[in-house]
Amino acid sequence: MADKVFIALQNNADAQPIINAILADNPAAVLSESPGMVKIDCPARLVVRRKSIEAQLGRDFDLQEIHLNLISIGGNIDEDDDEFVLSWQR
Repeated sequence: MADKVFIALQNNADAQPIINAILADNPAAVLSESPGMVKIDCPARLVVRRKSIEAQLGRDFDLQEIHLNLISIGGNIDEDDDEFVLSWQR
């Protein structure tokens, strides 16, 4: 079974607060940038927190907004209104 999960987002200004929040909340995450895409790999588990994104943006954020910049993910998703978690556990 895979030991890393990932999220890939568009490399644009709208996604930057999301990227910053993910990196702040996941210290083991590794960022790979290319002109059109940012990929964040993380061992075992990656958490995207609504409150962290809101702190970066300075406004309310619905986690469903992440789909506007989402390209791909690797891992099983467990999500609610506050967190979007990727892992290989079921």
